[in-house]
Amino acid sequence: MRIGIFDSGVGGKAVATKLSELLPHAEIISINDHKNMPYGNRKPNEIIQLTINAIQPLFQAKCDAIIIACNTATTVAISTLRSTYPDMHFIGIEPMIKPAVKLTKTRCIAVCATPSTIKSKRYSELKDTWAKDFKIIEPDCSQWAELIENGESDKIDTNSTVKYLMKKNVDVIVLGCTHYHWIKQRMKNATSPNIKVLEPSDAIAARITTILN
Repeated sequence: MRIGIFDSGVGGKAVATKLSELLPHAEIISINDHKNMPYGNRKPNEIIQLTINAIQPLFQAKCDAIIIACNTATTVAISTLRSTYPDMHFIGIEPMIKPAVKLTKTRCIAVCATPSTIKSKRYSELKDTWAKDFKIIEPDCSQWAELIENGESDKIDTNSTVKYLMKKNVDVIVLGCTHYHWIKQRMKNATSPNIKVLEPSDAIAARITTILN
């Protein structure tokens, strides 16, 4: 099994590491598009074209499936990718609204994501499908991915963000960008024990195993 992983930047490394643990017999090929980071503040057509250009090495490597380990690229580009390359298995990562809705007791969740993800049609569909009667807080995370990519995650004030969300009665925080994996523990440390922080690594491994089987 040869699995390609694409992310705009370093976020894909976390997904690759997790998949290597869960699928030890798979060959994992991970690529990124660091030079065009960040994707999250770009226009949809630009994101689509950058993604298509960036994943070409994974086709050349004859991958059995390609994981789009980028919430922005998934929500904006994955429909185009599937129609353009119908013979390839594409597995996307999108904000975990459905699991969050199942877990929340306060009926109030937070989604930390890039501006392009928040504005995307797919994100709107996820909210309409799974969270119509729930309150969703979307804090400003517009600089997070770039700071993490540049090794400056310490400049992200996770404590203030979490305090703000707790005041809003949030009890589930969705990390809607794979870059944010690198600050997940800091987010968890800043919350109370009853608040859950979600990111999708385990779900991806289960999904890819099902598809390739």
